[in-house]
Amino acid sequence: MTPLVRSSASHEDGGLNEVEAIASAAMVLPPMNVATRIERLRAMLDGAGCEALVVTNLTNVRYLTGFTGSAGMLFVEGTRTLLVTDGRYATQSAQQLEAAGVVADIEIGPPAEQQAALAKAASGARRLGLEGGHATWAQQRAFVELFGHAELVPTDNLVEQLRRVKDAGELARIEAAAAIADEALEQTKKRLLELPSERDFGIELDFAMRRLGASDVSFETIVAAGPNGAKPHARPSDRPIEAGELVVIDFGALVDGYHSDMTRTVCVGEPRTEKLQEIVEVVRRSQAAGVAAVRAGVGAKDVDTVCRASIADAGYGDRFVHGTGHGVGLDIHEFPILGMTATANLESGFVVTVEPGVYLPDEGGVRIEDSVVVTVDGCRPLTHAPKDLVIA
Repeated sequence: MTPLVRSSASHEDGGLNEVEAIASAAMVLPPMNVATRIERLRAMLDGAGCEALVVTNLTNVRYLTGFTGSAGMLFVEGTRTLLVTDGRYATQSAQQLEAAGVVADIEIGPPAEQQAALAKAASGARRLGLEGGHATWAQQRAFVELFGHAELVPTDNLVEQLRRVKDAGELARIEAAAAIADEALEQTKKRLLELPSERDFGIELDFAMRRLGASDVSFETIVAAGPNGAKPHARPSDRPIEAGELVVIDFGALVDGYHSDMTRTVCVGEPRTEKLQEIVEVVRRSQAAGVAAVRAGVGAKDVDTVCRASIADAGYGDRFVHGTGHGVGLDIHEFPILGMTATANLESGFVVTVEPGVYLPDEGGVRIEDSVVVTVDGCRPLTHAPKDLVIA
């Protein structure tokens, strides 16, 4: 897909501003290196205690093959790959695997025929891996019957381990999604001066992302004004936005399956109380400190600690009620979690969010969030929308 993104704030000299430069770079998305992923997965099977793996999670099927259908399973063993799906996707599956450079057998048919094809493919496997975090109880029971000759082995996030470090093609898609979100906010934020309802502004922001080239929104857009902003995951309501209150806007765009994620907190005019102004500055400092702490080799917990300590030092430690961030990619929430109990270290090529917040019941809330790519010596921001508070 080709997102057509143009900023309404071009330089007077005719040059490109930052949003336009990012968007222009994302006009033509580079290919992803899909074809090598199954071989990398094969190399992990022995260490996981299995000879073959049945992939049931559709996001993981997509990552390994490029297939985007809503139904299907993938069988991977040492010498063979088999995708099973139904007749709706006969043409699509063949085209998408060919485009991704993936060599695999494809079995098209109703569920019984798909199961028979899987059973035949797995007939030589003594230890057959299932995705422990995704296979349902019902699937597991059905697989006991289907693969009765084999010992079923629960595996732990094998494909997700491959997905943690993004290649250049994946980063380009996340960056394109972020550029669309940046521009959509730029185009719609002045609408807040008309004091629309939370729901109406959310709809306009969503439409702007679609118009700019997003295939969908990353998640249900959060627009939470005044006291609703004190609820971190408030859903947009019919409540009109009022001048002087903080408005938390958490949103993202979807490009070729990859998500962006960003939060900005704004206000129509000046905040109505000094405390609201204060917590904006508290979160702004915390978020900047967290972004500065991100680099390869740093513990995910340590980034959370930096953000949390900054907020606690300002006297609002008990009002930061969630983790500092999470990974982003084909899923909106991926490994790693940046939180108090995190145990992972960041690696170059991870995409993570940094999103501390302060929430005051009955008064309002603040969250500021950027998505960044972890690098050896720091991080590179993917979200670039200004963090200016006042809309005037």
